[in-house]
Amino acid sequence: MNTTSADSYLQHGCGRCERFRTPQCKVHQWTEPLVALRALLLETELREEMKWGSPCYTLDGRNVVMLTAFQDFCCLAFFKGALLTDEDGLLDAPGANSRAVRQLRFTSAEQVHRRQGLVKRLLDEAIALERAGARVPVRESPEPVPVELEEVLDADPRLRAAFDALTPGRRRSFILYVSGAKQATTRTRRAQRCIPKILEGKGFHER
Repeated sequence: MNTTSADSYLQHGCGRCERFRTPQCKVHQWTEPLVALRALLLETELREEMKWGSPCYTLDGRNVVMLTAFQDFCCLAFFKGALLTDEDGLLDAPGANSRAVRQLRFTSAEQVHRRQGLVKRLLDEAIALERAGARVPVRESPEPVPVELEEVLDADPRLRAAFDALTPGRRRSFILYVSGAKQATTRTRRAQRCIPKILEGKGFHER
């Protein structure tokens, strides 16, 4: 994984797959819009760091927005994007289960320039929300813990305590992972795989 700098990211890629440092890296497909977006990000007070292989922009150590590339687009991924004003419906959730993160997607530098005013407004709003300590509301009816995961947690008080101490988002990552399997035997195997990460205090997808 590329942990060096945003310049290295633009030059070599994120380092999360075998295409790292090759012309086939998806980052190279979107170099121009990524460069244009980075220029707008550097105009803000946010600090540029590298996290999870991509440039991440923080305020007082808290994640605000990420600059990243996918196969079909590049985007600004706002960590609390669900709270942003989106009158034109241009912000997309990364997936059906995404609660907080919202993406503003681009496929050309021209598109970035055309939406420059929108980008600046969203960045200003995201910074203001972070400074105010705003939080994305937790749903009143969260997904139930699968029986197979409950059994694993109940069998080990230390594991149960570690799970209960996780943030709601981290607990939910295990719930979705285990409950996503159709067969009970598969859910049981998945529940067992969760144990090391829970004890480490991490979400399922964290490294």
